[in-house]
Amino acid sequence: MASHVNPTVRRRRLGQELRRLRELKGMTAEEVAERLLVSQSKISRLENGRRSISQRDVRDLCGVYEVDDRRIVDSLMQMAKDSRQQGWWHAFGDIPYSVYIGLETEAASLRVYESLLVPGLLQTPRYARAVIPGVLPELAADQLEKRIQVRLRRQERVDDPDSPLRLWVVLDESALRRVVGSHAVMREQLEHLVEMSTLPHVTVQVLPYDTGAHAGMAGTFSILEFNATSDSSVVYIEGVTSDLYLEKTNDVNKYTIMYEHLRAQALNAEQSRDFIAAVAKRHADAVS
Repeated sequence: MASHVNPTVRRRRLGQELRRLRELKGMTAEEVAERLLVSQSKISRLENGRRSISQRDVRDLCGVYEVDDRRIVDSLMQMAKDSRQQGWWHAFGDIPYSVYIGLETEAASLRVYESLLVPGLLQTPRYARAVIPGVLPELAADQLEKRIQVRLRRQERVDDPDSPLRLWVVLDESALRRVVGSHAVMREQLEHLVEMSTLPHVTVQVLPYDTGAHAGMAGTFSILEFNATSDSSVVYIEGVTSDLYLEKTNDVNKYTIMYEHLRAQALNAEQSRDFIAAVAKRHADAVS
C-alpha cells in the first residue's frame, strides 16, 4: 500500500528541484562539487535521488545557488527532513533494491517485460522460495526469508483496495516452461498467474517461441509511471551488482516504444490465459 510520505519519491523530487536551481545558476555539477569540496558523483547522486540528502546539504547548495527566498529554502529543508523518514521496507534491514521498492510503492502503473521468470509481484510463496536461491545461490537462509517477506509485502500494491497498481506484464514463453522448484510448484504458479490476469487492473501477455526475434531479446526491463506530473517515468533495469535507472525523456521514450512492439507481437490477454493454462496442465500431467 502506498506510503503517505515516500522517502524515495521525496528524495527524487528534491533532487529535481536542486538540479533546476543549479541549472538556473548556470553551473555544472563539477563546479558545484569544487565549491563544496565534495565529489562530482555526490552532487549527481543527490540530484537523481539515489542518495540520502541532509538539511545541511540543502543549506550548502542553496548557499552556492544564492537562493535568497527563505520560503524556498525552508521548503527544501522540510523536503530533506521528510526524505529521511523510513519507508515500510526499512523494517527489513538493508535491502539492495530499496530505491526500486520506494518507486514501485508510489507508482501508479508498472509495465514489465520478463524473459526467464515470473515477475516478483505475481509470484507465489513457493515459487519465490525456489527462484530466489536459484538466482542468488550464496544467499544466507535468513536473507532468503527476508527477501521472501519483502516480496510478499510488495504484492500488497497489486491488491490495494484504495489504489491498486496498474500492472501490465509481457512474458516470454520460457518463463512458463522453465521448471522452478518442481512441476507442482510451476502448476500452482501458473494457475495463480491465470487468476491474477483476470483482475481488471492486471494484464498478462505471452510471447510464444514461434514469435521469433523480438525487441525484448536485448534484456528485461520495467517502466514505472506516477500520478504526480512532477514525477517523470523511470525505466528500471535490474543488474547483478548494481541496478540502472533511466529517467531522461529520450531513454524512456525508446523503452516505451520497445514495450509497445512487445505488446503488439504477444498473444492478446485472452489467448495468453489459455496458453498459460495449457502449460500449467502440462506441468500438472508431469506430476501425476
